[in-house]
Amino acid sequence: MARQAPGGKANSKAGSKANRRAYGEGTIYKRAGRDLWAGQITLADGKRKTVYGKRQEDVVKKLTALRATVASGLPVTQDERTTLAAYLADWLERVKPRVRIRTWWRYRELVKHITGVLGKVSLTKLTPQQVERLYAVKLGEGLSPTTVHHLHTVLHHVLRDAVRKGLLARNVTELVDAPRPADHEMTPLTAEQAQTLLEAAKGDRLEALYVLAITTGMRQGELLGLRWRDVSLAAPVGAPGATPHGQQPHVQIRGAMQRTEDGRKIGAPKTAKSRRKVEVAAVAVDALRQHRLRQAEERLAMGDAWEDHDLVFPNTNGGPLDVTNLVRRNFQPLLERAGLPRIRFHDLRHTAATIMLLHGVNPKIVSEMLGHASVSITLDRYSHVLEGMQRDASAAMQRLFGS
Repeated sequence: MARQAPGGKANSKAGSKANRRAYGEGTIYKRAGRDLWAGQITLADGKRKTVYGKRQEDVVKKLTALRATVASGLPVTQDERTTLAAYLADWLERVKPRVRIRTWWRYRELVKHITGVLGKVSLTKLTPQQVERLYAVKLGEGLSPTTVHHLHTVLHHVLRDAVRKGLLARNVTELVDAPRPADHEMTPLTAEQAQTLLEAAKGDRLEALYVLAITTGMRQGELLGLRWRDVSLAAPVGAPGATPHGQQPHVQIRGAMQRTEDGRKIGAPKTAKSRRKVEVAAVAVDALRQHRLRQAEERLAMGDAWEDHDLVFPNTNGGPLDVTNLVRRNFQPLLERAGLPRIRFHDLRHTAATIMLLHGVNPKIVSEMLGHASVSITLDRYSHVLEGMQRDASAAMQRLFGS
């Protein structure tokens, strides 16, 4: 420890000696003319970290903690003035080019919840207890456990980013248990109900949309972003009118309709596996052909007012179809006409997957048709269906080999 020189100035020799201290060592001195103690430690990169305290013993404790951090190889932050709110704002701007705009909007909303409670806290002084308080406050305000879990996920990613950049020694969210997200209850239609829906949709302007949704399991955004250039209705080899080198009718999924700051546009699909070729059943081929004829009539009627985006399922002007209008003005009334329970449009995707699995389609094929990142997602999401299939399999074995 450097001795204080007369007049309140630290001994210059001691100061220069402190300057020569090796990495990991430290020095403590009283600030000249101020009732404040300071301590310095030299880091591995040659830079110095300074800590302050009103009492000498406070600085000793801080330096001891710093030495332990240095010895463990963990990074030591240089700036304790950065607030969590400031770092969150910076992180949002950095991730914006890398994620879909809807995902970024969701991040922004979750960040608002975090900054409203912990925004003024120093990034480097955030504690597990403060994070737990954040979750408790948000649950008390009425946020669902699922939303608070998503909030935890975003905060975890942000702090992990800070750790990687050497701004934090640890990610405190790893020391906190986040609320478990509520399971999304899927309500797929049975095969009979799906048939009832398609019967009720006959003649509907979007009949082909429902047929394609139920027979392929395509996502809503993929359906609304589908373009005619990516649809092949050629007949398979051997079929009436087929060419010798005909191919199975299919759609090529290259993107998905997304809501952006500039309106609805086709963007990248959800995952790399979402870019895929999906073969379509004959019932979907017939529906698409009828749909194309009906759309040609709409184009003629609209004349120059038609917006040509090559969309298979546009609005009545040829532009992108609004999701809210689709659900409220078409899908929900269709369910009512068919006498079916009120379900989400996304449940048509679950309907397709469930029907395929129940009819013995290999889960790997189902996974590829749905565009899941891996078959494990399919197996996990539809485990309830597979349990029933296992019972059927064991019953079949009993019939074959039982006495």
